[in-house]
Amino acid sequence: MKEIKHVIADPLGLHARPAGLLVKEAAKNACNVTVAVNGASVDAKRIMGVMKLAAKQGMELTLTFDGADEEAAAASMAEFLKANL
Repeated sequence: MKEIKHVIADPLGLHARPAGLLVKEAAKNACNVTVAVNGASVDAKRIMGVMKLAAKQGMELTLTFDGADEEAAAASMAEFLKANL
């Protein structure tokens, strides 16, 4: 199991567009990807769950990867978060 953390820098937070992009990026991986904010945890491959988190600027996202390609998935998601959030 691999875990990464990222603080949201986007002034609009995790709104619809970056949430959709996050789900698309997570779906590229075979492993399970979970995203958590303030104790709430959802499947990162499900748009409605990610939107329900209502993550705002300054909040810390914790992404957990569990499965065959977890190392590669963590690396690609870390790059995605830096570029988009």
